[in-house]
Amino acid sequence: MKIHITYTGGTIGMISTPHGLTPGADMRGWLNRLIEGTQVSQEQVSFTELNPLIDSSNATPESWQAIIDDLWAAHDESDAFIVLHGTDTMSYTAAALSFAMTEFGKPIILTGSQLPLGLIESDATANVTGAINAALSMEAQGVTLFFGHHLFSGSRVTKNSSWAFEAFKSPSMSPHALTGAPWRWFPVTQTGEGWPKPNPYTRHDVAVVDMVPGISAARVKAAVTPEPEAVILRSYGVGNIPANEPGLVDVFAKLIEHDVPVIICSQCQQAVVLVGHYETGDAIAQAGAVGAEDMTFEATYAKTMFLLSQGLKGKKLAAWIPHPIAGELTSTKLTSTKQ
Repeated sequence: MKIHITYTGGTIGMISTPHGLTPGADMRGWLNRLIEGTQVSQEQVSFTELNPLIDSSNATPESWQAIIDDLWAAHDESDAFIVLHGTDTMSYTAAALSFAMTEFGKPIILTGSQLPLGLIESDATANVTGAINAALSMEAQGVTLFFGHHLFSGSRVTKNSSWAFEAFKSPSMSPHALTGAPWRWFPVTQTGEGWPKPNPYTRHDVAVVDMVPGISAARVKAAVTPEPEAVILRSYGVGNIPANEPGLVDVFAKLIEHDVPVIICSQCQQAVVLVGHYETGDAIAQAGAVGAEDMTFEATYAKTMFLLSQGLKGKKLAAWIPHPIAGELTSTKLTSTKQ
């Protein structure tokens, strides 16, 4: 088996400088020492390093596309792929790759670490060897994320902690695997239509608005002026907003009237959005907002960016939100909406 590793930057390869941690470790040399004496030979592993390396807090949709391009460039020569990535936006990238790589046909595993590889207490070795083991197993499918002894679906994961070694979790789906002697693999059912020959990711204007007690219509209107291409509304619970706040629903209704999709996700990490289930969500449901079902926020954002990059807007984009592309939500709705 041949494994291709794409190194994008992130804490795993950072070194200390007078201005804080920055990419600079000899990642290739460290990887060679890591596998020396194991069942994996250096000849089995190819390696590319994106230029420039970035802290994942600086990631953009163009960064997602650079990773995608590198993976496709190595597709024919390798059997499995590992992406070394910073933790801050790893779950966004995992979701973005999930939507764009449904035709890739080979496993892609993202990982990184909470501490740089040069520290004795680092989790870098455990996470990278775990990702390699997942690749060798031939059990991993599609885009996954390995971290803290768990292998998660790439379209279902969220960062849960800035310090714990188990930094990620999958709120609405069981992990694919748990490390041990031997590993434990769990049956995972994911549905999705896929997306043949997607356009590259490009940057788009997506406004994210959080509901908080006391928020005013004027503040929300200011946040969506000028009108963006789409709005993601992070609501309470199953899709509730302060509907009694004067003029608040009208702001969102006007956006929808102007063919700007309003997508409602929940501030709860584990939730199924049921727009209109409560009276406080009914008015915005009647206005035409669409719920994100049980998608994570990261998947909701990446999916919106993906659909915009495919040229979808307004109602056509909104129609795709409840339809799974890459197992990102629990649904049986598989009627094509590409027309």
